[in-house]
Amino acid sequence: MSRIGKKLIPISKDVTVAIDHGIVSVKGPRGEDTLTLHPRISVVQEGDALKVSVDTQEDKSGKALWGLHRALLANIVQGVRQGFEKKLEMVGVGYKAAVQGSTLVLEVGFSHPVEIPIPKELKVSVEKMGITITGLNKQVVGAFAAGVRAVRKPEPYKGKGIKYVGEVIRRKAGKAAKAAGAK
Repeated sequence: MSRIGKKLIPISKDVTVAIDHGIVSVKGPRGEDTLTLHPRISVVQEGDALKVSVDTQEDKSGKALWGLHRALLANIVQGVRQGFEKKLEMVGVGYKAAVQGSTLVLEVGFSHPVEIPIPKELKVSVEKMGITITGLNKQVVGAFAAGVRAVRKPEPYKGKGIKYVGEVIRRKAGKAAKAAGAK
């Protein structure tokens, strides 16, 4: 049995779930999202919880699908209720970010500004040296944050670049430190 798959997904009173022929629609205070189920997966609402099950629990692919769909459904329920947020910070002299319409414009040490289109389902805000990305879908929020970070990854010598808030960058000793210690 899948340890993740057999857990029930709790539903609060402000979230409504509709299950119709392999499509699960979830509505909450922040918005609405849907999940199309694999043919081997079924979802049943039991009181104030959702139960995900699979047709055969013995094979490895059945267990994987079971846990995957339970996790995806739990993320949708959390997304329409609370939403997801990723925070990035920029470290570097002259680094700037701005939101212009539906585009995030980054000036991070290149000869030109980098323009990234913002997906419709996300909200992006910029404060001083930080970027906050919020949205309903955990996958879309994470992918957009990873794309922004990939524009200028933090480098290990000075730590300059775009990183997640709380991310620890392993620093390396430069040439001068190696030369001084080699005597």
